[in-house]
Amino acid sequence: MHAQGVAEWAWWIGLLLGAVPLLALAVWHCNDAAHCAAFALRRRRRGARLPPGHMGLPFVGESLALLWHFKLARRPDGFIDAKRRRYDGEGVGVYRTHLFGSPTVLVCSPAANKFVLHSSSQDGAAFGIRWPAPELVGFSCVVNVDGAQHARLRGFILAAINRPSSLRAVAEAVQPRVVAALRAWADKGTITAATEIKKVTFENICKMFVSMDPSPLTEMIDGWFAGLVAGFRAFPLDLPGTAYRHARACRRKLDAVFRDELQRRKETTPLDLNVDGDLMSGLMQMEEEQGEKLSDDEVVDNIVSLVVAGYESTSNAIMWAAYHLAKSPHALRKLRVRTLLFLPFGMEENAAIGRDKNGGFITLDDIPGMKYTAKVVEETIRVANVAPMVHRVAHKDIEYRGYTIPKGWRVVVWLRSLHTDANYYDDPLSFNPDRWDKPPKPGTYQVFGGGPRICAGNMLARLQLTIMLHHLAVGYKWELLNPDAKVTYLPHSKPVDGAAMSFIKLNSE
Repeated sequence: MHAQGVAEWAWWIGLLLGAVPLLALAVWHCNDAAHCAAFALRRRRRGARLPPGHMGLPFVGESLALLWHFKLARRPDGFIDAKRRRYDGEGVGVYRTHLFGSPTVLVCSPAANKFVLHSSSQDGAAFGIRWPAPELVGFSCVVNVDGAQHARLRGFILAAINRPSSLRAVAEAVQPRVVAALRAWADKGTITAATEIKKVTFENICKMFVSMDPSPLTEMIDGWFAGLVAGFRAFPLDLPGTAYRHARACRRKLDAVFRDELQRRKETTPLDLNVDGDLMSGLMQMEEEQGEKLSDDEVVDNIVSLVVAGYESTSNAIMWAAYHLAKSPHALRKLRVRTLLFLPFGMEENAAIGRDKNGGFITLDDIPGMKYTAKVVEETIRVANVAPMVHRVAHKDIEYRGYTIPKGWRVVVWLRSLHTDANYYDDPLSFNPDRWDKPPKPGTYQVFGGGPRICAGNMLARLQLTIMLHHLAVGYKWELLNPDAKVTYLPHSKPVDGAAMSFIKLNSE
């Protein structure tokens, strides 16, 4: 009797052990099978097929795998590299997956990226924008509209921030604050670069966009923007205590501040405003040939969206420039020599820019001659990958290289994979400004996106980087306190210690 009981238990245990792998296999494939079946039923055309890939687990898809590569393994390219190795026999660079609640197609080749990014922005476009929680950034902002409305708004913004008079005013306005910040850092002796650079970048953005100098109000605005950005990354659950509810409250406060400033400008004569060249005045003054101007909603929403888009990304890029130069003494020495005019071999690069010219400030006219600085800027934004991906949504079923991207699916353009691919860049993870002696291969440099939605503020970001690099190279020396510190990649890439460094004046040694 006892032996029979043992045998029954052994049978049940064996059945259980055999069933668990089968159950796990069924769970693993059921999500993929369900989406493939739904696609097959909807698309009865012979030969239609989804891109290769796998949809992962039910509900969560492959989100956990993506987070594992970014947060735990600290190998952000590992997720896409695994798909390349497994599925990319044809070299198309298009894969299906399921991320953060949405069936998704990843694209990561120059041709596929161009296909998505260069989709026309006019009505009927194949791909549209998908911004998380669009109500937080504003329904009237350029990132939330399509077609003719997008083209109109983008034209206003480009005219306001990229015209030479605006860039000239920016170069003049931001440098006193940059110089003062660098002196304060040197007085401290040691700084956390990520924190200090973020502070001065935000102060400069307040000056450039709405002519606000540092004050208790700008400190509150900084906090409100931090709360707003946190809301983009949170589940949109509008309940007390949630990040999304807090983000909506922050947006209302920002809205009130900027609308008050807008009204003040309307009621004040131009001679009394003292806001020449800032973004708000530029957007208020721009008008179409028919005489139509932007509405108040459009001005405020685009101020908010441009701060969100440019604030963290610009400060992050400047931090990485200082970080990589500290770890690349040859590049830093070359930048300093070129900038200070101690040029070997009779070179005349940057010859117009001296230590005492314009009180040590550079002008917009100087920048085209700063050849090596420009190479450092481009290499920094390539290696930093501050915007590793952009998001779109398919407005209709779209055919690409024999595959169908279904209507309603999210499309993630994986930009960073181009910039870290050894097929396109020699030793791609190394910091080497001299690689820019030659132009990159066509389609392999997409740090600001591409097509009709390429980042409108890319020239402004490059200008701020150039100004900071000039003043760093002219007068300061810095060394990382933890050169081997690990890097965290979410929500933005940075060393875990915030790039802590010693910071002194060059002539104080």
